[in-house]
Amino acid sequence: MTREEFLEFLKEKKALVDQKLEELLPERDEPGARVISAMRYSLMAGGKRLRPVLCMLGAEAVGRRGEDFLLFACGLECLHTYSLIHDDLPAMDDDDLRRGKPTCHRAFDEATAILAGDGLLTLAFELFSSPELLEVTSPERLLQAVHLVAQAAGASGMVAGQMADLLAEGREISPEELSYIHRKKTAALLSASVVSGGLLAGAPANDLRALETYGEALGLAFQIVDDILDVVGEEEKLGKPVGADIRKKKATYPALLGLSEARNKAKELIETAVSALQVFGPKAEPLKALARFVLSRQN
Repeated sequence: MTREEFLEFLKEKKALVDQKLEELLPERDEPGARVISAMRYSLMAGGKRLRPVLCMLGAEAVGRRGEDFLLFACGLECLHTYSLIHDDLPAMDDDDLRRGKPTCHRAFDEATAILAGDGLLTLAFELFSSPELLEVTSPERLLQAVHLVAQAAGASGMVAGQMADLLAEGREISPEELSYIHRKKTAALLSASVVSGGLLAGAPANDLRALETYGEALGLAFQIVDDILDVVGEEEKLGKPVGADIRKKKATYPALLGLSEARNKAKELIETAVSALQVFGPKAEPLKALARFVLSRQN
């Protein structure tokens, strides 16, 4: 699958997710509708939909139709978007922009943004537990998938990573601490996304382990590339290398290793991710293409 073919494929998958999210969260005319507007504002702000796409591709790697699990996939996007809203808040990263638009608390207000995040987190588990999913998977498989995602998103996963990231600000940290932050904050949910697709689709244990290896390596590479793009963007804006200044802001691989070594680390991880998929044969080609896309992305 060429890059151009994959980008068209990704566009089609993203359109499926966008359409379903529109159906699941329409505008309302009621006293509490402001929070729905805020939820929609962030949810429909133009994300890549990598987590729901990973869920669908995990199912397709083991021979099922990814669209069968679209409800679960949309729940993953709701969960991810809640984390972005809360991450942007003044008490967290205090960001003014997200994807080129005012962050939720800037477009609305802080209280509404908190409630919008709460609403999206709860909506995620409403979707994960949708009775319609029992028409395409077993109750046992669905329960295991929900449990997996809850672990990845909670105090054993993303929440722990967010806390460690906040505590690391303004100080130099060890490679082990940095790996912990990225694996918990970003890789855990990306890995759970692809594994949940395989799990819902009935994949055997060996296949699930392969998807987990792929997801963990992909997730860590994704965060490293994200950090590299942040540094490159800052350098372009300033017209000079940022150097050690980035150490004072966030814990990142470019800050710890330098840009060149960070790029090498991301490349090694993508190679690990792709190698893990050999067990699936041609059915995993979209997952391989997605990994290469993560390594080469520009935004």
